[in-house]
Amino acid sequence: MKKTNIWRAASVKWTKAVMASALVLTLLPPALSYAAQEPVAASSPAARDTALTASTVTAFLDEFFELESIRELAPGAAVVVVKDGQVLAQKGYGYADVESERPVDPKKDVFRMASVSKTFTAAAVMQLVEQGKLSLDADIRTYLGGVTFGNPFAEPVTVADLLTHRSGFKIQDARQEDLDPKPNRDMNMKEYVTKYMPDVAREPGTAYMYDNFAFLLLGYIVQQASGVPYEQYMEQNVFAPLDMKSSGFQLKGDLLKRSVTGYAAEETIKPYPVSQSFMPQGGMLSTTEDIAKFMTAFLNEGKTASGTQLLKADTVAAMSEYRSAIHPLLPDSTYGFEAPSQLPGAGSSSKVITKAGDVPGASSLMFLIPEQDTGVFVVYNQNGALREQLYAAFIARFFPQYGAEAKLPAFTAEAPEQLERYAGLYKDLRVESVVSKVGPGSRGRMVISDPLTGERALRQVGPGLFMDANKMLVAFKTEADGSVSYLKEPYLNPMGYEQKGQVPAGFNDIKSTHPYASYILDLQSLGYYPNDPNLSFGPDEAVTRAEYIDMLMRTSAIPLSEKAPQLKDVKGHPYAAAVQTAYEYGLISGNAKGLFEPDRPITRQEAALIIYNSMGGLYPDELLEPIELKGKTDKWAESAVKLLVALGYHGPEVKIDASGAADFQSRKVLTRAENAAINDLLLTSTVSGAAKIDDQAQAEKEPAA
Repeated sequence: MKKTNIWRAASVKWTKAVMASALVLTLLPPALSYAAQEPVAASSPAARDTALTASTVTAFLDEFFELESIRELAPGAAVVVVKDGQVLAQKGYGYADVESERPVDPKKDVFRMASVSKTFTAAAVMQLVEQGKLSLDADIRTYLGGVTFGNPFAEPVTVADLLTHRSGFKIQDARQEDLDPKPNRDMNMKEYVTKYMPDVAREPGTAYMYDNFAFLLLGYIVQQASGVPYEQYMEQNVFAPLDMKSSGFQLKGDLLKRSVTGYAAEETIKPYPVSQSFMPQGGMLSTTEDIAKFMTAFLNEGKTASGTQLLKADTVAAMSEYRSAIHPLLPDSTYGFEAPSQLPGAGSSSKVITKAGDVPGASSLMFLIPEQDTGVFVVYNQNGALREQLYAAFIARFFPQYGAEAKLPAFTAEAPEQLERYAGLYKDLRVESVVSKVGPGSRGRMVISDPLTGERALRQVGPGLFMDANKMLVAFKTEADGSVSYLKEPYLNPMGYEQKGQVPAGFNDIKSTHPYASYILDLQSLGYYPNDPNLSFGPDEAVTRAEYIDMLMRTSAIPLSEKAPQLKDVKGHPYAAAVQTAYEYGLISGNAKGLFEPDRPITRQEAALIIYNSMGGLYPDELLEPIELKGKTDKWAESAVKLLVALGYHGPEVKIDASGAADFQSRKVLTRAENAAINDLLLTSTVSGAAKIDDQAQAEKEPAA
């Protein structure tokens, strides 16, 4: 498709960035499929008494990894199961390197641990707490060596807040450069912390948000309190006592030689170094054999195989206890672990503690059942939902009591007018592009919807607790005054809360009857517009190219570039960072003179093309051919305009005639009201438009009857 010289086709890089920022969103929904193949009645004595032995678990693993649906999820995987101080099974499946057909060796092959690293950082913190060098209740400023941050609340951020992902910090995830940093440009931990230290956005200790930066701070605090570099501390005080000889943070020497090859959908990911600043939260390298040593010691009240006390028994107990929950069936985190994925009707068992991890080319999961003295660790060389399926299948086979449907106490259902307090928009605290819409449904039920999972009905099953048709739970947090502040749901990002948007105050030039009022007020509720009724919105004003890019970057929640602008006329512009980010991700380019014209009004078809580019080719042009357009659209923008029409990303200005042809008014200038409609729908619309395109594609594949 031919395009004008001022725009360029989307690069895969943008798609990767969006998926990386929301990686957790892609992993959880498929987790139910394997468990559904093998239902186990929790009331069956035979099911309850299923013995976990070396032979039974080996047979289970072989059966699980033999499934074609599982083999498709990763080229290679390694898994280990421990119980009562013994390794029951340790096996490799598939290839550590596909090209050479090198099979996975679970004892020798080195995998990236990703965020499982956090559990080891937490163990180091708790060792220093035992020694009196750290206090869980202390203000972290005590240990930061002069590094400052803003906190408008009276409550300090404590070490315990960092360990439980309840710091209240504004999200500050790792940058792309932290994975495979440039030689001689890497910052040490203090430099990184000083440069990127976020401010507190919510009262510390009140909300759960999975926080990578918190564990970077914990690694830095370990360094500060111990007086030795983080990596050295881990080697001497964690790895050495456990005899973990195949673990470390530097990808070199023997660890490099034994590293597996990572894979993504369309590429091979060769072993890559990570930034020093990435180590505490996700930089660890190890083998299943070494992780088994940690699990065995942890389950043995902190005592290693050699008799060394890695952690005291009461410390292990403290690390196994959940510290917060919107509802008891949906616990959040412990000191170093998090809740398992939900199982239908059961929620997340508080008897199980887990730690999952993801980096490009590797996903992992460690889950422990302390009262059963059992631990499982799986790691594989492609991101995906294998781990959730293994967890569900393992629990169903050996410990179905932890997946049994919860016995919910009787309660008085709320009247429809009472349910209205839950209605509104909820934005994920970590992945801000994730938005759920909650509203009233039929027969006194609630409805929740989002662009990824669509719309589903919720039936109230307890105070602030609801269940969908899949028997998955959604819980709402109610404050002392009766207001609703957060929700926790199972599909998009269960490792964190979504915050309810504020009541929109409106604008003095937007009446409730304005055709674009709902879109504008949605974005105001979510914080994208100031919530001041004395301000004017200017619905008919033209949107400039730079303004359009800025709003798209904000609603996409992509970190802005720190590089100097490549487009000559963008340097010094208020939206320079946003435009440069769009340029780097291949959404835009300059003309032959290297100019972007940031202050020129953007046309509707140009705006459509940027959205089309951001889709990264998810919808090939041939799937869009059936969409009929009327009016004038330039040839280079036809597929982009058709996509927005098909997905419904437009306001009431787009008219569809009796034949089904749409007039997108492609060559007109985009107004502020129309831009509000596009961005609101990107955040909140369901998948119905995409489903129509997919249905059309499927119909074309199927032979005629």
